[in-house]
Amino acid sequence: MKRLIINADDLGADEARNEGIFEAIGAGVVTSASILPNGPALEHALGKIRSGGFERVSLGVHLNLSEGRPLARDLSCLTGPDGNFRGKAAAHRLLMTARDVSLQADIAREVALQIERLLDAAIGITHVDGHQHVHVFPSALRTVADTAKGHGIRRMRIPDETVAPVHEDVRSDLLEEARRFAALGMEARKALAGTGIVSSDHFRGLTLKGRLDLEGLLKLIETLPDGTTELMVHPGRVPARDAFSAFSSGARERELEALLDPRFRLALGSAGVVLISFREIFS
Repeated sequence: MKRLIINADDLGADEARNEGIFEAIGAGVVTSASILPNGPALEHALGKIRSGGFERVSLGVHLNLSEGRPLARDLSCLTGPDGNFRGKAAAHRLLMTARDVSLQADIAREVALQIERLLDAAIGITHVDGHQHVHVFPSALRTVADTAKGHGIRRMRIPDETVAPVHEDVRSDLLEEARRFAALGMEARKALAGTGIVSSDHFRGLTLKGRLDLEGLLKLIETLPDGTTELMVHPGRVPARDAFSAFSSGARERELEALLDPRFRLALGSAGVVLISFREIFS
């Protein structure tokens, strides 16, 4: 049986992205969403969720250690002189360090605050993942897993995508980034075996970053394996200004239109793919 979780990242980044994600949820194609606890439009997202109609959608914590302002004060390693996170490249280099005591303390404080912020919102958190996959880096993985479990969250994204891209002309830098994340994901899956943390069987979306379109979705459905797959997507509408820098707003609108295209739903039905949320993955 082929089951597919379509998870939209970055809910809470800005109101336009929120609206695009909610549009895809309303259409029944996005079945899960991950929320930025430090997102500038967090309250906008929470207000929409509290208005009702999201009982069948799984909502997760999109842990952020790389962009924007942290929730914790006076962090010694994770932030720069301006008090903000250091940015994607610098954060990733830092998070590859596994034995830095000060860094571990920073991560533990910030991860706990971000998870607790969404739990306190009382919207029903089911899973955890990371903005730019920070949760599977060596310095963060165990802390994230232990903190999540301590709060009753036992589902986690493992981005171990190792299949060939559905598009043949993927940029070399995107391919290299996808390989790095996949390698970290594979190590994370091994490290978490037997810990009570559960995940989907398969993961897709690394090489579709910024270029997911209808053609890519249809090819992905054709090659979907048996079991449960998580597909990471980034739909949205164009914001007045970009609060986070994952990739261009135009790409987000193209993703949204591809997901909303009736041909995608027809392809899912023809292939016998069942859309589910993280709620259907049991710990």
